Amino acid sequence: MSKAAASEAESPSRLIDARIAELGDWRGETLARVRALIKEAEPEVVETWKWRGVPVWERDGMICTGETYKAAVKLTFAKGAALDDPAGLFNSSLDGNVRRAIDLHEGEPVNGEALKALVRAAVALNRSKGKK
Repeated sequence: MSKAAASEAESPSRLIDARIAELGDWRGETLARVRALIKEAEPEVVETWKWRGVPVWERDGMICTGETYKAAVKLTFAKGAALDDPAGLFNSSLDGNVRRAIDLHEGEPVNGEALKALVRAAVALNRSKGKK
């Protein structure tokens, strides 16, 4: 296999696809759903794969990570403490000065419009920080 083919086979997007398939349960479905919402909110999002298997979405800086645990899918927003959250999606990592997270549990619906608003706000914040 050529380096280009190997690189494509191991691209972050394919690794995220594989993680979703590997989970094969509500966590994979939830990760796929939030991934689709992130891409709807920010079509130019860049998917990366960090820390030995964590999907990360970036646009002019990190937006959020998508970690999967036995009882939750956790979306951690890198600069979540600086974002307005009128829908109250942030329900985890609330004590820190920088990050905020959303823990999604089995059977819980995802507020797609509110999540997309958070993603857009995170991108806007990233862009504002980069133009100093």
